[in-house]
Amino acid sequence: MNEDFLQYVWRYKMFSKVDFKTTDNAHLSIIKSGLHNKNAGPDFLNAQLKIDGQTWIGNVEIHLKASDWYLHNHEKDLNYDAVILHVVWENDVSIYMKNNKPIPTLVLKNLIDETVLNNYKNLFSAPTSWLPCKNAISTVDEFIFNNWKERLFFDRLERKSEEINVLLQQENNNFEAVLFQLLIKNFGLKVNGNSFLRLAQSVDYSVIKKLSFHTNQLAALLFGQAGFLEEETEDEYQKELRKEYDYLKHKFKLNHIPKNEFSFFRMRPNNFPTIRIAQLVALFHKHQNLFSKLIAIDNLKEFYELFTIVINPFWQTHYNFESISKKSTKRITTSFVDLLIINTIIPLKFLFQKSKEEVDEEFFLVLLKKMKPEKNNIISKFSEIGVSSKNAFDTQALLELKNNYCAPKRCLECAIGNAILKRE
Repeated sequence: MNEDFLQYVWRYKMFSKVDFKTTDNAHLSIIKSGLHNKNAGPDFLNAQLKIDGQTWIGNVEIHLKASDWYLHNHEKDLNYDAVILHVVWENDVSIYMKNNKPIPTLVLKNLIDETVLNNYKNLFSAPTSWLPCKNAISTVDEFIFNNWKERLFFDRLERKSEEINVLLQQENNNFEAVLFQLLIKNFGLKVNGNSFLRLAQSVDYSVIKKLSFHTNQLAALLFGQAGFLEEETEDEYQKELRKEYDYLKHKFKLNHIPKNEFSFFRMRPNNFPTIRIAQLVALFHKHQNLFSKLIAIDNLKEFYELFTIVINPFWQTHYNFESISKKSTKRITTSFVDLLIINTIIPLKFLFQKSKEEVDEEFFLVLLKKMKPEKNNIISKFSEIGVSSKNAFDTQALLELKNNYCAPKRCLECAIGNAILKRE
C-alpha cells in the first residue's frame, strides 16, 4: 500500500459505499473531493464535505498512518491549518488542531472498492519486471489506448521542444542556427552526438552561412574544426582543405576540437564522423535556406528528396583521409532521414509553429503515421507482450510510456493503469 494509491482512491471516489463515518463517529459525505495538489501543502485543496449535517470547505490531507502528520511536521506548518479532514489507511494516533480539537479523520482500510483494491495489489505486488502491467496491457480497450498514445506523443514533443528552446534562447531566437546545431548533433547519433554539437557551437552560425556557398570552404571549416586536418597527408584534397582552414582559422580566430573526441570504434563505416561531416557539407551547400524549406514541406516524400545529396567525389572512395576504399555513393538513407525527422525536424517545426501560435497537430500525426516504426530494444519488448507498432507514431508514444510512466511506476497517472484498476 502506498500514499499515491490512497490519493487516487480519494480523487476518483473509488469507495465501496457513499456514506461514511469519521473515527469519532460523525457522519461524513463527500460533495467535492477537491483539487489534487502536486505542489507543497495539503494533498487536496478546496474540498467540500458535509460532516454531521454541516458543510465544510477546506483542504484534505492523506497519509498511510495518522502519525505521518507529526513525522512530516505538519503541526508546525501554517499551510495545514485549513485541513478539514485527515484521510488515512491506519489511524494509529489522534491528530489535533491548534484549538486542541481533533481533526476529523476517515480510515480507508475497509472502505475501498474491493475490485479496485485487488486490481491494485495484482498490479503492484507482482515481482519487479520490465512492465508492471505486462500481463494486462494488451487487453486494454483500443480506444483508450489510442487516445492515450496521442497524449503521450504530444507530451514527448513538448518536452523535446522545451529542450530545443534552451538552444533557441542562446541563439537569440535564430531558428536557422538552432537547426544547424540540432542536425549536426543528430548526424553524430548517440556515440558522437555531443561531440558534433560542440563542433556546431565552436563557430558562429553566421560564418557557416557565409561559407555554405563555397563547398570547399565549408568542408575546410567543419573538418578543420573537428581536428581532422591537423595531420598532413599526401592527398591533394586534404592538403587543399588544410590550406583553406589555416586561412579561415586565422580570419575568424577559431579554436578546433581535438580529433580524438570523435569516435570511430565499433561504428559502421557509413556512420564514421568523417562521412557524416562530408554529408553535412553537401547538405548545407545544396540548401542555403534549409530551415525555410523544412518549414514549407508538408509531406514525407519531399523530406526524403531534400536529403538526397551527393558528397564530394573524394569521400566516395574514402572513409577517412588516410586510405582509399571501394567506391560507394554514401548517400543519406531514408531510415537515417526518419531519425532526423523524428528527433530534429518535427520538434523544431512544432516549436516554430508554437511561436506563431498556429500549431497543426494533425500534420505531425499524419506524418509520423506514414513513417516506419522505429527499431530498438524497448519497442521489441513491447512487441513480445502483444503491443505492436504500426508506425513511428506508435513507437514514439510507447517510448514515452515506458520511460516516463512504466519505469518510474506512475501507473496511477497512466490511462492504461487506470483502465486496469477500474476493471470489474
